[in-house]
Amino acid sequence: MDSAKRVMSGTHGELWLDGDLVAETYKFQAKADLNKEDVPMCGVMWTDRKVKSISGKGSVGMYKVNSRMANKIAESIRIGKDPRFTIIAKLDDPDSYGAERVAVKDVSFDDLTLADWEAAAIGKVEAPFTFRDFEYMDMV
Repeated sequence: MDSAKRVMSGTHGELWLDGDLVAETYKFQAKADLNKEDVPMCGVMWTDRKVKSISGKGSVGMYKVNSRMANKIAESIRIGKDPRFTIIAKLDDPDSYGAERVAVKDVSFDDLTLADWEAAAIGKVEAPFTFRDFEYMDMV
């Protein structure tokens, strides 16, 4: 790193849900967890670990400006359907070495916030999710 200005700022982040820009997003996180099992080995005191599977989870933080999540999933979940989505997250700080885009696939939201507000507080909605696959579209 030649300068602190190269550190990417989330201020330049974008999120797209099934092709629609979610401009009210203020934070996003997606993680691929490596699920491991201990593997004891003879002749050594250390226990090693073997990756057995991968599981994906994350969360989208949005300012409350519309009923986006209710429009996307409410009716489906009421009748027992599990709607799935693709999220594309982009981070493109103009001072960085380039843009990074990742597609998070087969997204299933864990809950639907029906109402959550407080006097004199900015409305926010947290939308946790799990996912089954990802693909880096651009890397820095």
